[in-house]
Amino acid sequence: MAYKEAQSRSVTFYEGAWHEGNPMIMGPMTHAPWLGSCVFDGARAFEGVAPDLDLHCQRIVRSAQSFGLKILKNAGEIEDLIREGIAKFPKGTPLYLRPMFWAEDGFVDVDPETTKFSVSVYDAPLPEPKGFSVTLSPFRRPSYEFAPTDAKAACHYPNSARVMREARARGFDNAVMLDAVGSVSELATANIWYAKDGEAHTPVPNGTFLNGITRQRVIKLLRKAGIKVHERAIPWRDFLEADEVFSTGNYAKVVPITRIERRNLQPGPICQKARELYWEFAHGGK
Repeated sequence: MAYKEAQSRSVTFYEGAWHEGNPMIMGPMTHAPWLGSCVFDGARAFEGVAPDLDLHCQRIVRSAQSFGLKILKNAGEIEDLIREGIAKFPKGTPLYLRPMFWAEDGFVDVDPETTKFSVSVYDAPLPEPKGFSVTLSPFRRPSYEFAPTDAKAACHYPNSARVMREARARGFDNAVMLDAVGSVSELATANIWYAKDGEAHTPVPNGTFLNGITRQRVIKLLRKAGIKVHERAIPWRDFLEADEVFSTGNYAKVVPITRIERRNLQPGPICQKARELYWEFAHGGK
């Protein structure tokens, strides 16, 4: 489903008020679109719940600090604003929740005193867990020495965009990116997992990708359920030989991967268990 199809209604908090639609809050002289100072986070509301919203709000603050931006709202204040935005929609509406910080001015580096802040809340149906196809991308994820990978920042997404574009040109939905030394890092848009012999494996955070909040939650839930989870450096061939492959991420939560290169896969029991455990957690389970 395309982004524009999903975004049927949106509200944005900016400069002390809520605005409908897409308010014009940046211009051609704004630092963010020109020099890339925008950081954001993405959380979800669905079925009357907003799982781990507090952690997403804490992460946007850390991202802003990483970019040298001024913290105009703390995590608690951001969470309160987001919940105010959620309340503007019918209860249970699937929503994407996106706080942002950016600089209005600065010469290459940001001028922190020109920091701006917004919260956008908009319709975004959860993708059906039907599965998707992946291939190995020729493009890689940078490490912290090459890019600000400790932040969820807009400047990372042109790399993900070219990964997606190249994969789709070859008939795939998404692509697996390696790190600089050739181990699997993540998908273009989410964290990746595989299962083998009843155990789960996922790349260990090594500074090339964000340690996803949904990823961390699923690790805890699987381990509590008695399933062994390995976080390690993983070669690409291990995914090609896996019993099942799946992804975790905020936008779609837990989704099976049903084709990897030319090999077709069925949704597996560990992916299904992870999804069931996540939904139970989201609705108040421990």
